[in-house]
Parts: sequence; structure tokens; C-alpha cells
Amino acid sequence: MSITRKGASLVVGASAAIALAASAGAASAAAPVEPGDIDPELTSVNLLNINDFHGRIDTDATGDLGKAFACTVVSATSSLGEEATALLSAGDNIGASPFTSASQEDLPTIQFLNALGLEASAVGNHEFDRGFDDLTGRVDQAADYDILGANVYDKGTTNPALSEFEIIEVNGLDVAVIGAVTRSTPSLVTPQGISGLDFGDPVAAVNRVAGELTDGDTTNGEADVIVAEYHEGATEGDELSTLEDQVGAGGAFAKIVGDTSAEVDAIFTGHTHKGYAWDAPVPGGGGTRPIIQSNSYGDTLGQLQLGFDEDSGEVTEYSATNIEVADATDDCADDTTYTDAAGIVDKAVAEADEIGKEIVGEVSDDITTAYKQGERDDRLRESTLGNLTADIWLDALNQPGRSGADIGIMNSGGLRAELLYEPTAQEGPGEVTYAEAASINPFANTMMTVDLTGEQFITLLEQQWQPEGESRPFLKLGLSDNVTYTFDPDAAKGERITSVSVDGRPIETSETYTVASGSFLIGGGDNFSVLAQGTNATDSGLVDTDAFVDHFRSNEAIGPDFRAQGIAITDQPGEITVGERVSFTASGFDLTSLGSPTNTTVEAFVGETSVGTFPITAESISGTPTRKGSAAISFTVPRAAGSAAEATDASIRLVAAPSDTEATFPVSVTGGASSPSPTTEPTSEPTTSGPTTSGPTSTEPTPTPTSDSGGAAPGAGTPSDDVTGPIVETDQPARLTDTGAVGSGLGLLLAAAAALTIAGGRRAARRRH
Repeated sequence: MSITRKGASLVVGASAAIALAASAGAASAAAPVEPGDIDPELTSVNLLNINDFHGRIDTDATGDLGKAFACTVVSATSSLGEEATALLSAGDNIGASPFTSASQEDLPTIQFLNALGLEASAVGNHEFDRGFDDLTGRVDQAADYDILGANVYDKGTTNPALSEFEIIEVNGLDVAVIGAVTRSTPSLVTPQGISGLDFGDPVAAVNRVAGELTDGDTTNGEADVIVAEYHEGATEGDELSTLEDQVGAGGAFAKIVGDTSAEVDAIFTGHTHKGYAWDAPVPGGGGTRPIIQSNSYGDTLGQLQLGFDEDSGEVTEYSATNIEVADATDDCADDTTYTDAAGIVDKAVAEADEIGKEIVGEVSDDITTAYKQGERDDRLRESTLGNLTADIWLDALNQPGRSGADIGIMNSGGLRAELLYEPTAQEGPGEVTYAEAASINPFANTMMTVDLTGEQFITLLEQQWQPEGESRPFLKLGLSDNVTYTFDPDAAKGERITSVSVDGRPIETSETYTVASGSFLIGGGDNFSVLAQGTNATDSGLVDTDAFVDHFRSNEAIGPDFRAQGIAITDQPGEITVGERVSFTASGFDLTSLGSPTNTTVEAFVGETSVGTFPITAESISGTPTRKGSAAISFTVPRAAGSAAEATDASIRLVAAPSDTEATFPVSVTGGASSPSPTTEPTSEPTTSGPTTSGPTSTEPTPTPTSDSGGAAPGAGTPSDDVTGPIVETDQPARLTDTGAVGSGLGLLLAAAAALTIAGGRRAARRRH
């Protein structure tokens, strides 16, 4: 039975929700017991639950995961029998799916869940990937289960746009399942697809419906047991955190735990892909209730057993656990539920194999997302795959007949698989199949462009720091390789970006830059709202999967680029003086994608004058964002950096080895002699005369000593001897300004640099060499 109410129900606010929870009493307080130890005198309810399945009916074109999951469901059902069991979900059953399911518009996954008997599911944000009309049309028609969203409303009203709850009969009891989705959904899906909807407070919506289901009015539904399915959850789980830690952190999960009505007997969560089964205190009561999330991708199955006391009409006992999915056993082979589900997997794999076995290109090494503790998809960090994808979007929109673009960007959460060099059963070493490439970007977004001012692009980079209360505090953008920037991780909101360079030149705040990406991001997804404020938004009609595949078809073997494009500078100097000491810390030189080298040294330059080479430690730095690879840099400003006549603008540039990562930021230089004498002579006469305007000179300088010699002043064209840590000798001679340029050309060079500024007086002079 599916009930959708579109009356004039009002959404209770946060204070009302808290008051409701506090006044509800201890009616639903229960005692936890070990799995299988529910008192036989009580009526047992066996609830199986998944979250964030994302079409994982197979992982390696063999169907093993789907079949293992199906067998686990069958086995868990047998513990109490089909009449006492119901399979539920906390959402994201489809969307962001691997190739087998995505290539067939997730229909195999819906059929698979139908075969397993899924009865009700909260709507997840990914169910909206193709828009609300697709959800309520194609998806709803294919699904035998009810899709629930109590906090999804027709825009501008409090009229529910989806079914709010479903009552199912389990072992003779009426079990109500209330569904709600994260309030962040508008920032997580293409805005155009949900333009007619509002997303309200999920806890307030659950409390409102729970109150109606227990008010004694049979016309609006009554239930013996109430279960909340939230597509929202804790940001950490398992051994990494505790319930107390997560509640103490505040945000959406803390509100779910503390403010969900005591009438709710159990809480399932999702969205954050964590695993936990915690005993949470019931508001206003003396007992606890379970709150569960079961990782993601079908690798675990949540099992909640409730003991219902017929005399008191209450749940008095429960056991909650996550069952690890194991390989299918022979015991499942004769079960019709299993065989039906396994048959759907086999058919889907066979059809996808025909579509996906084409070899479309090659990689010369692994190109992946950022890794953390051996796990992929660290969205706080820059990655080789994220930056490559941004390059691909830029290239695709600059093909003949396309609108053209200046910058490519990619959201880290849109990368759902890896490009690995090691061969599989489908391809040889380095070969990339259509299926493999398509699995990276399974959303079928269309490619778009939008015009931003330089000032707006700086804001875009600032918006990597997510709004307060979001499950992830930072989301790293992949950037096309013509864009680099520096940032201050300790600065205030809106002031973190300290320099930006596009095509080797400082960004101009008033100039227009055309940005290319998928429709999700261009529409303002992932809270990058400034993109939705751009002008001249144009949809190319090109699907992101096709653009990605076409890039591999039209290029030779593609390798990873390990250069970091965003570097943190702490204690960044704005003004420096000739002869005085400068100290600061730079961090984030190392990527964490597979195969990323560990940088060991960084050479610092003031303008084109080398001032020393410094060691990089491989430590990981916590914070927002996390960073790896740090160097303490300290040197005496050389004479060649400034003129005694007036303050001039220049830049400090850092070049890390072996990745060639660069970072540049602007400085104002004061002091020094007007015509300092160099400490070394060039090995040959200059091939050009007159001022040097950019880049190294045409002469080949002799190697620069690592300390002052022959009475030369510190920094007079040589690395300073006043550094933090040892200066590291390198085989490459330090680059010096041409002697003809020191007096006459440097002033022109620095004057030109002074004309290039970014917002609020911030200047950028980062160059990619």
C-alpha cells in the first residue's frame, strides 16, 4: 500500500521537532540484545536494509557481487522466515552505477531489487540524477517497491511530492516505513531536473508523519512499529568514530539522533557510505534505539531484529548488526528468489559485455582518484584522474563545431571508478575498454559551458570549502592543467585564495573566462553556486561519457600528471626587503593518487633568481583540506630582487622535484642597490641585448654556490646561506638574471608584473613551465 498525501500539511520547524521529541516520552525505549537473542515470547520482526547500492549488481563483469548479495539476503531471511522479514533501503539504489547497470539505464538494478523483494526505499539524491520526471515516470513504473520522500515538496508549498510512508505487514504487525532525503539534494543533482521541488528538514518531516501514524486517527494511517529511513548519516563510522563523537560534531546526523521523535522505533541511515550499528538514546526516555548504516555498494547487509510486546504495544528488545556479504553458497542454488535475481545479473552482464568490450584507448600508468588509508575517493584531495577529466572537458568543448572554453573543471564526487594499467580479463596492459572509461563518469550529464568573470572564478575556488553543516567540509575541484592557484588554509572564509593563474598569466578579475563541465556542476551542484550565477550558459548536447570515451579514441597512450595545481602557503609574505630574511611554509606538494611520487626538494626563486633548495617532508597535514608534503622555506632576499628607488612588484616561485609542481605568489620588494654586481659571470656572451622581459635568459650561467663567497653580499644572485634546514645541491644550475637585465631590464619586468592583479589587491604571478 502506497499513500501519498498532498494536503495542506505543515512542516514543523526545528524547534517544534525538538519539542515533539522531548515530550514524546519513553514509549519507544528498548533494550539491545545479541543477534538471535530476542525473547521468544515477543513477536519478532526481521528488517534487512541496504543503502547506497548504486547499481552494484556486479563488479568485474562476472556478476559475483550481485549474486553474493542476493544469497546473503536469502540467508538472512531464512533466520526468521519470509513472513517475519522485510527488505528495505535508505536510498541511492541507482545512479552513479558501474557500466553493467549504467549502460542499460539502471533497469537491471531495479529488476534485481524487485526480484529480491525490496518493499520500500527512501529516495536518495541519486534517484534524482535524471530529474524528477524520470523518477516518477520511468523509474517508478519499473520499480515494484515504493519510493518515499516525506520532506520532498512541490515548490513553494508543503504538499508532499512523493509518498511519505509505506505500511507493510510483517509477522502480523503493521510496520510503517517513513523515508526522507538529505536536505542538500539541490546541491547534489542537476538543478534543472528538480526545479519544481523544495527539500525540507528531514527530521521535521519524519516527526510530522510519525505523529500522524500514532494519533489514533485511522484515516491518516496507524502503525505498530515505525522505522525511519534517512538518506543522510554520520560522516565517520566503524572504529574511526563513536556515536558520541558524531553527535558532538553537530550537523544533520546529530539532529537525526537527538531530535527524531521517540515514536520512531529504529533509524536506518545512508548517503555517507559509512558502517555502524549504534545504540542511541531515545529523546525523553530511559532506553535506547538502534541507528544503523551499512557501508555502501552492497558489501554489507544491515539486519535489525525487533521484539514487539503485544501486551504493551511497544518494541522492548532489538538487535542490530551489519552482515558482511560473502560469496554465494550452494544452499542458495535451489532458492527461487536467488535464482531469479542471479538470472537478471547474468543477462545484464552479457548485454553490457557486448557494449563495453571495445578497446577505446590506452594509459601508460594508473590514473586514479585520491587515496586515503588504501581506499579510493578521498574527495578532499587533488587527483590525477580529477585533473585529467577537467582537461578532457576543456578539450571536448574546444573541438570544431563546439562553443569553445578557457577552463575545464570536474567535481571529485563524479569520479566513480579508476583507470588502471594492470590488465583484466577484458583487456591487455594499459588498454582501456569502453566499459572501463564509461564507468568513470556514469551520470550521463550533458557538457555545458558558462561565462564567469575572473572574480567569480576566484569565488568558485573559494567554494571548495563547503557550507557549514555539510557532510564533507571540502570538495576538491579537478582543474584543467592551464590553471594553478595558491591558498591560505588558515584564512577566513572568502579570503583563502591568494593567487590564481590561467595559461601562465595572473587571472584578471574583470575579464570573462568560459568554463566547461557537466550539467550537474554548471548548474551549481555540490554547492558551487557561483556557476549558476554565470552568464551565457550553453548546453552542447554532448554526453560526458561520450566526451570521455572520445578523448581516449583520439589520443595516444595517456599518462598521469602528478603536478599539484593548488598549493597551501602559510605565513605568506606580502612585502619583502632586500637583505632581510623571509620565512614561510608551503604544503600540499604531493598527490595521493596511485603512483604519485614523493617530492623531496623544492627550489625557491625570487623573480628568476634562485635563493635556495629546501627539503620537503612527506608528512600528512590535517585540516581543511588535508595536505601531504611540506617545506619550511627561509632565505635572505637577494639584491637582484629590488631597486632602491622605489618598491616594485615581483613574485616568489617554488618548483618541487621530482613532480615539477609549481607554486607562485606575488610580493612587493623594497630596498637594495640600484645596480648590484653579479657574483658570477655567464659562460658565454648573451645572444640578445637589451632588457629581459620573461623567462630565463639566453645565456647558460655557471653553477651557483650554495653559500656566499669572495665577499659577495648575501643574495646577490646566489642562494642565501641563511636558510631553514640544509640546502640541497642539484645538478641543474640555478637560473640568474642576465647581467644586462639586472639594471635596465628587471625594472621593466617587475613593472609589468605590477599591472597584473586579482581581487582586493591580491596579485598572482604563477606560471606553468
